[in-house]
Formats: sequence, C-alpha cells, structure tokens
Amino acid sequence: MKNVLERLLNLLAALLTADRPVSADEIRYSVAGYEGKSDEAFHRMFERDKDLLREMGIPLELKPTDIWEVEFGYVLPPEQYQLEDPGLTDEERTALWLAAQVVRLGGQPQGPEAILKLGGIPFSGGGEPLAAELGLGAADLSTAFQAVASRSILEFVYRDRRRKIHPYGLVHQRGHWYVVGMEVGDEIKAFRVDRIGEIEVTSGPGGFERPKGFKASRALPHAPWEAGDEDVKSRVRFDADVAWWAERQLPAHAERVHHEDGSITASLEVANEDAFIGWMLAFEEKAEILTPPGLRDRLVERVGGML
Repeated sequence: MKNVLERLLNLLAALLTADRPVSADEIRYSVAGYEGKSDEAFHRMFERDKDLLREMGIPLELKPTDIWEVEFGYVLPPEQYQLEDPGLTDEERTALWLAAQVVRLGGQPQGPEAILKLGGIPFSGGGEPLAAELGLGAADLSTAFQAVASRSILEFVYRDRRRKIHPYGLVHQRGHWYVVGMEVGDEIKAFRVDRIGEIEVTSGPGGFERPKGFKASRALPHAPWEAGDEDVKSRVRFDADVAWWAERQLPAHAERVHHEDGSITASLEVANEDAFIGWMLAFEEKAEILTPPGLRDRLVERVGGML
C-alpha cells in the first residue's frame, strides 16, 4: 500500500507541474514507481492507478498532444482539482496545523498534504508529531460512534464473552478509546475499543434512552490499576519525600491517612495487579504494600527478578 501511495503522489506531482498533456509512455519512463515494468505490467498498473485517482474524485482527462490530434496525453485540470483559497489567516493555518499534528489514529500522525493545499504554515519546522495517540481499531471506533450517536444496541466479543450494551458514550483516555454503557442485565461498564472483536450494531435508532446528565468520563477508571476484572483491596504506605507525588496520582475517592512524619497511607481498590505493581515500582523503596500479603509478595518477587 505504501508503494501505491508513493506512486500515486508521484503521478499527481508530474501531472500538476506539467504545462502540457503527458503521454502514457512519458509517465512510464519519467514517473518513479513505474520504471522497470513490462508493457503488460505497466498498463495494468497504470489503469488501476487511474481508477484509484478517479474514485478519489481526482479528474484525469485525455487531451491531444498536438494540433493534429494524433497522440493523446493526460492532464489534471487545476480548476477541477485545486481548492479555492479560503482566505485563512496565518493564525488560522497555524491552528489547523497544530490540530493535525496533535491527532493520531492507529499510531500515525496526519500528513502535511491537506495543510499544504490550504496554503501551508507560516513557519518552518521538523513536522514532528506532538502526539495524542487515538489508538487502533478505527473501523470498530466508527461502528461504536454510530451506535452511540443513534442510540442503537451494540454487540461485540470482549474478554472471550459476547456482550450486549446500551452505548452511552465514547471517551479517549491514556491513548485508548473506551465505549461506555449499560451492559444488558448488568451495570455500567467501560470497554477498550481496541480489545473489542466482532462488533456490530444490532438494533435500529432509538433502541434505548441515555440517562439524563450522564457523563461517560465518570465511568472510566481514574488509574490504570482500576481497569480490570480483579477485586483486591490494598493499603500502601508512601514515604514523606514521595508522598506529594503519590497524592497527585491517587484517585480522588482513595482513602488516605496523613502521618506526622509527612508520609501517607492510602487504601486502594486494585482491579489490575500487574498495572498496580508497575506503578509501585516507580517509587522504588519509598513505597510499601502493607496489605494484602499476596500482592506484597508479588511485588517482592518482581523486584527480585529484576536484580
């Protein structure tokens, strides 16, 4: 696919910069991506590329290369392809460029082509993405969005079990999309979209009513260790010199006790032990799991394996 895109861009560049119709033979020998192909392979590839461009709304036309109309070449009429100048200010184009760089879907930042068509940006730079990973599963995300928007029942496989939910909303958090809703016969839950399989909308619009004042973000776990199927109650003591850091990361609902020496003891609900242990390791010897013993032993075992 990457080679096809590069070849299409090279073909577009050649046609847009040419001031006359370009014959198929010229394209074959001057446009990168077509070189070294047999006659049959070139014509098959070129016909497929023309179809792709036309499907994308890019109008290729055949026009005579001379007044005798013996040979014909391809042209790309600028008036049918180029956007009208929207008259954006430098500030508006900069804002659009930043928005395009910040968003990633499937791990890839948006390319600069669309911004260049709008006049480019009023400064130069490396073009490095500023990074806000929107996660994988674009097709599943589209299906989930459709169900949320139309209030349609959504079914999918999650953790090897078929689920049926009333999807109330979509939330992006820590690089992942979550669909939040009421599982039929159960309670409100959040499901990571990139872990969903066999997703489908199974009812028409208006299949349920969304609770008034519902906010999907409130249904998400506030910390990584709160997202999972385990149910462990833990107490942790943080030394005084890291207590401020721990408090900034503790969920608002976590119970905590402040001690005279500046340390704190926090009571936490742990739904994902691996994530919790990973978080504890960041404090090195400055944090101690007091209960339960099994979770404490797992942390000690993990530390021992790292030595």
